[in-house]
Amino acid sequence: MNLNHRKRLFFFITMIGLLLVISACGKDDTTSESESNKEDQKDLVLDSEMGEVTIPKNPKKVIASFHEDSLLAFGVTPVAKWSIGESVQDYLESDLKDVPTIEWNLPLEQMLEYEPDLIILENNMDGYEGTYEDYNKIAPTYVMTKETTEDWRKQIDVFGKILGKEDQAEDILSDYEEKVADGSDVLKDAIGDESVAAIWVTGDKFFLFEENRHSAKVLYSELGIKVPKLVEELGEAGEEWNPISIEKLSELDADHVFLLADENEKGLDTLDNSSVWQSTPAVKNDHVYHLEDSSNWTNIGLHASKQTIDDLVDALVD
Repeated sequence: MNLNHRKRLFFFITMIGLLLVISACGKDDTTSESESNKEDQKDLVLDSEMGEVTIPKNPKKVIASFHEDSLLAFGVTPVAKWSIGESVQDYLESDLKDVPTIEWNLPLEQMLEYEPDLIILENNMDGYEGTYEDYNKIAPTYVMTKETTEDWRKQIDVFGKILGKEDQAEDILSDYEEKVADGSDVLKDAIGDESVAAIWVTGDKFFLFEENRHSAKVLYSELGIKVPKLVEELGEAGEEWNPISIEKLSELDADHVFLLADENEKGLDTLDNSSVWQSTPAVKNDHVYHLEDSSNWTNIGLHASKQTIDDLVDALVD
C-alpha cells in the first residue's frame, strides 16, 4: 500500500471515529436532558399529619383556607379565600379583594366548584364539612400538623416545600427578622421601657390580649416591649377569649393602649363614659390609639405580624 493510500485510509478511519464519539455525546446529552425533564416533572412526596402525601409539582389552583397569609408570602394567590358569611380576613384584602370566598367549614360542593389541584387543611378537621378522604378525592390534600397550624414560621417552611420554593422560604424569614430588629430599635428609641397593652372591643365586651395571644407575641416576645402587670397576671392564653370587666381594666397600668374596634362598637361609648377607664394612665396621658381594623392583630402570619409592627411604629413614633 503506497503512502497516499495509507493517508487516505487513516483519514477515513479517524473521521468515522469522530462521528461515533459525537453521536454518542449527543445521545448522552439527550438522555441527560430527558432524565432532567422527568425529574422536574416528578410529584413531591411529603410527610403530613395523615402520613405521606403526593403533591403535584407547581400546583396552580390552591386552597389553604384561613392560611392564605402564608400562600401570599410566596406570591401565590389562592383560588378561593376563607370567609364566615360576609366576613373575611380584612388585612389581606389588598391582595385578595378579587378572589371569591369559600365558607370556613369548606363545604364539599363549593370545593368541587373551584376545582383545586391542591388542598391544604389544618390538623384539627372537626370543623370541616367533609372528611380527609372526601377532600382527597377532589384533589391531593395536605393536612398540617398542630405545630405547623399554630406556628406561622413553621408554616412558611412547610409551604416552601409544598410549593417547591424552599430557598424563597429562607429569604422570607430572614427579611422578617430584619424587620423585627429594625422595629425593635425604633420603638426602643421612641418609648424606652414604657409598657403597651392591646384591647379588642367587640359589642360591649373587652378582651385584653395575653402575652402569647396572636399579635401580642409580636409586641412582647419579638419586639421586647414591656409587659403591663395586669397582662402578666392573665397568664397563658387559652383557646377561648375571656372578656375582662371594665372594673378590672381600672388596674391596667399600661403606658400605651391600642383599642381595636370598629368605629361604631358599643364598647367605645362605654369606655368614653366610664370614670374608671378615664382614670387609667394611658387615657390620662392621651396615649390611647384606636385602630378600626383589628384583623391583623387577631390573626397569626407573616403579613399579620408585619402589619402589627407597622401599626406600632406609626402610632408610637413621632
